[in-house]
Amino acid sequence: MNLLVINSGSSSIKFSVFHTSDAASSASPQALYVGEALGIGSGHATFSFHPSGEKSPASLIKAEDSSEAIGQVVAAVTQPGIPPIHAVGYRVVHPGPRLDHHALITPEVLDALDHASLFAPLHDPSAVKIIGETMKRFPGIPHVACFDTIFHQTMPETATAYAIPEVYREQGVRRYGAHGLSCESVVEQLRASGTPIPQRMVICHLGSGCSATALVDGRSLDTTMGLTPTGGVVMGTRPGDLDPGLLLYLLRQMTGDRDQALNAVEQLLNHDCGVAGLSGVPNDMQATRKAAAEGNQRAQLAIDVFTRSVRKAIGAFCWLMGGLDAIVFAGGIGEHDTQSRAEILNQLASLGIQLDEALNIAEKKAGSPEIHRISTSESKTEILVIPAKEDWMIAIHLQRMLRTA
Repeated sequence: MNLLVINSGSSSIKFSVFHTSDAASSASPQALYVGEALGIGSGHATFSFHPSGEKSPASLIKAEDSSEAIGQVVAAVTQPGIPPIHAVGYRVVHPGPRLDHHALITPEVLDALDHASLFAPLHDPSAVKIIGETMKRFPGIPHVACFDTIFHQTMPETATAYAIPEVYREQGVRRYGAHGLSCESVVEQLRASGTPIPQRMVICHLGSGCSATALVDGRSLDTTMGLTPTGGVVMGTRPGDLDPGLLLYLLRQMTGDRDQALNAVEQLLNHDCGVAGLSGVPNDMQATRKAAAEGNQRAQLAIDVFTRSVRKAIGAFCWLMGGLDAIVFAGGIGEHDTQSRAEILNQLASLGIQLDEALNIAEKKAGSPEIHRISTSESKTEILVIPAKEDWMIAIHLQRMLRTA
């Protein structure tokens, strides 16, 4: 069977074609092809598609919205020589309060996802539109929604409950978390490699969006993101946790009617804050570090605030769990930014957390294991770099659901 996995954002679509022997196979799905459409709606969107493990230059495409972009995706995966698609899986950030499991997409599920857009207005509307367009182009095969929050269902109520009146909690207002598919993929990779799952582990998924998650025996105990993916640690363009009074202050500063004020604050929090807001540099950690190295004090402050927020989250989770056996870095920054890793873990040797500087900066060699240890042999807390494999995790869930259908 061949599975198409679609991982969409507000202005991007990443996609992969996986193969699995059959619906009853226990073997892990294998990626055959990968691709992405970036800059959707920007007027200079790009598209690439190539066999897994290879690279090809991106080309400019016309993609003013997700409908045009998904048309390019479908054209790529249905061209001659590409194996036929038997099922499609989608990453959806937020299921809202009505869904608590990965789900075969039905009219009822689509209705629940429309309602869930209240909780993830930056991500879910685009995902729902892409699902609708893809289902039109691939009729008669299973389509499955996989949610970034489901992995965090194991969090206790003391972690999910906000200290607000019950009437709002009954509406589904609680801490859901996100990056669950990334965290789950880390656990699955450790398990597949035969590595024992650390009893007390913090996974730092650091990219444009960032989160830290505390796990005990591979199950989510707590995480930094809350009702939406805007809260938690500082991110590329999102501020992370804020004093609620600051939101009231911002609303009072906005002009226009109620909807205009809300939209302006939502735009500010999702697109104009975080590292980019502090630094004044576009949302790119390499560019921010380059600016800091050239003497840009705003850029240096942004980096320091970012790494400090992640460091605080790790420390809080360590205290919560009564210790820490492993720290895992994943995501674009977590996997590739050696300086951020070093700054987050700076001066923790007295606590038994010892980063091996040579291993931290060593480039990953072709064919080397994807689970990369960067702690010293004496470190009481293991420090690992593990790639976030959200698409692979979606393919696994899709395979499992087809197996039991």
